[in-house]
Amino acid sequence: MSRPCPCTSKKPYDRCCGPFHGGMAYPDTAEQLMRSRFSAYALGKVDYLIATRPEAKRAEENREELIQYCKSVSCVGLRIVSKELGGKADEAGLVTFHASLQTNGRRNLHIETSSFARENGKWVYVDGVVKG
Repeated sequence: MSRPCPCTSKKPYDRCCGPFHGGMAYPDTAEQLMRSRFSAYALGKVDYLIATRPEAKRAEENREELIQYCKSVSCVGLRIVSKELGGKADEAGLVTFHASLQTNGRRNLHIETSSFARENGKWVYVDGVVKG
């Protein structure tokens, strides 16, 4: 049994986001991809963050900036607020979430509605609208 998953699913990491990060499985739903990306930020899995963007956007990702961001923030908690589509049979979906983050000793709430789509049969993070 491994440590609890950072995505706050209450499952062990090795039976939740770990297989996605290790390339042994792929998220079946937009919510699973969203949770696995939150965990990737928490654990500094920058290659996973880049790999789960649309192919056309991957080159735009700044690996060094992502590394620095992951080092500077502590991902404290995640709450899924709503989901629209994004299921096993869908081609697109939206997930609204609240992420509790801590930076420089200050906690803040990141509220976002993220758009997801399937690309070559796998879910990718398209973009997000941050609220507040």
